[in-house]
Amino acid sequence: MPTIEHHDATVRVRYAETDQMGVVYHANYLIWFEVGRVELMRALGVEYKRMEAEDDCHIVVADVHCRYHCSAQYDDVLRIRTRIAESRNRLVRFAYEVFRDADGTLLATGGTTHVICGSNGRPKTLPGKYRVLLTAAATAAAVAGDGSKG
Repeated sequence: MPTIEHHDATVRVRYAETDQMGVVYHANYLIWFEVGRVELMRALGVEYKRMEAEDDCHIVVADVHCRYHCSAQYDDVLRIRTRIAESRNRLVRFAYEVFRDADGTLLATGGTTHVICGSNGRPKTLPGKYRVLLTAAATAAAVAGDGSKG
């Protein structure tokens, strides 16, 4: 089964996302993590809306962290690289890197941990059709990561 090791999404920094000096406000990185996560899932053939409607399966954020390396500024085009770092029966971890597209500068790294829940808010097992895709993507990311350490 073909899979992907990561997905790159791009966003352009809007004026509203910056402070008076044109530097991006820190919380916007979390929004961009979500953009990356949703687009990675879509690239894998999974749409959140359908997961919720058809399988009563919600991916709830349980933990988030972000490490800032360099500032993004107004009108920068950013590349959000997203990987599945781990996939288990009731938990999925995503890893993120945010780059300035023009020069490849790493701006931030981070991760989110998600618990699979039903609409009642209680943890549940990720349906097999999703677990297979996410586990394959996590394996591909791990293999690619091992190869780059070389």
